[in-house]
Amino acid sequence: MKISLSLLPLAAGLALAGCSGTNAPSEGNKGQRQQASAQADQPADCHSGISLQLLGSGGPISDDARASSGAVIWIDGKARLLIDAGGGTYLRYGESGARLEDLDFIGISHFHTDHVADLPAILKGAYFLGSTHGVTLVGPTGNANFPSMTTFFDREFSHGGGAFQYLSGLAKASDGLKLAVHPANADVNAPVRTLVWQGDGVTVYAYGIPHGDVPALAFRIETPKGVIVLSADQNGSRKGFVDFARGADILMMPAAIDDDADAQSRFLHATPTVVGQIAAAVQPKMLVLDHFMGRALKNKDKNVGIIRRFYHGPVFAARDLSCFPLPR
Repeated sequence: MKISLSLLPLAAGLALAGCSGTNAPSEGNKGQRQQASAQADQPADCHSGISLQLLGSGGPISDDARASSGAVIWIDGKARLLIDAGGGTYLRYGESGARLEDLDFIGISHFHTDHVADLPAILKGAYFLGSTHGVTLVGPTGNANFPSMTTFFDREFSHGGGAFQYLSGLAKASDGLKLAVHPANADVNAPVRTLVWQGDGVTVYAYGIPHGDVPALAFRIETPKGVIVLSADQNGSRKGFVDFARGADILMMPAAIDDDADAQSRFLHATPTVVGQIAAAVQPKMLVLDHFMGRALKNKDKNVGIIRRFYHGPVFAARDLSCFPLPR
C-alpha cells in the first residue's frame, strides 16, 4: 500500500460471526434473533473481504475479564489497520492471526492505558519481521495532562530518554527493528474531519470526540465495501460526531456505563440513552457495542433495551475477537 498522510483540517450483513466465543445480539425481531443465534456458533470469516474484528471489548477495570479496547480491520485476508491497543490486545492480536508485517496504519484514540498500554509490546514484534516496511501511527493532539501522539512516541521510544529506548530503532527501522513507525497528530479541536491515511482505495479520517478533559479521537474508515466508524470513549456532547459517522455501515460505540451513572462517569462516557440517540441520528446498518465493564455486563440486557428504544436496527454486544464482516 502506498501511504499518503495529510493533516489538513451495505448493504451491511446483519449476520454475526463469532470468533472464539459467541456474541449476545439483540435485534429488532424474532427472525433476526434466530438468524444471529444460528450463525453465532459458525466459524468467523474475518479473513476474506473486509471485516471489523474486536481484539478487546472490555474497559479499564479487570472485573470484566476481557481485554481492553482494540480492533483490527481485515482487508482481503490481512489485518491492515489497528485501532487502539489497550491491555490484553497483544495476546488477542496474536490469537486473531494478525501479522505485524501486514499493518499499514495504527490509530490511537487517546492515552488512557486501556487504549494504548499494549502498543509497545505489539511494536516490539518488529524485531522478527522478514522484511522492512513502514506504518503510520496517528493519535490526538495533547493538553496539559496528556501528551500528543508525537510526544507520546518520543517518551516511549526515543534514544537516550524513552521508557523503551531499546526500541528507538522504530523511528527509522534500524538497530534490528524492521518497522519504521511514522507518528503524527490529528487535531482534536479541528472543526471538520482530518484525513490521516489513504491506501489501495481505503481512506481513514479522524475527528475529535468529548471524553471529559481527555483529548480523544474517533476514526472513520471508508472502504470499497462500506464504511466503518469506531468511536472510542465519549460523552456524546459534540453534535458534529453525527455528521462524521453518518453513512456508516458499522458504527462501534462504547457501552461502559448505565443511565444512572454518577456525574463524573457521564462527563467521560455516554449513557445508554445517549448511545441510542446517537445511533438513531446516524442510522448505521449495524451498531456494535464494546468497552464493557463489570457492572455494564451485569446490566447489559437492560442497557441494550434502552438503546433499542431509540435505534431500531441490529445491535450486537461484542466479545473479544468478535468479527463483523462488510458485504462482499
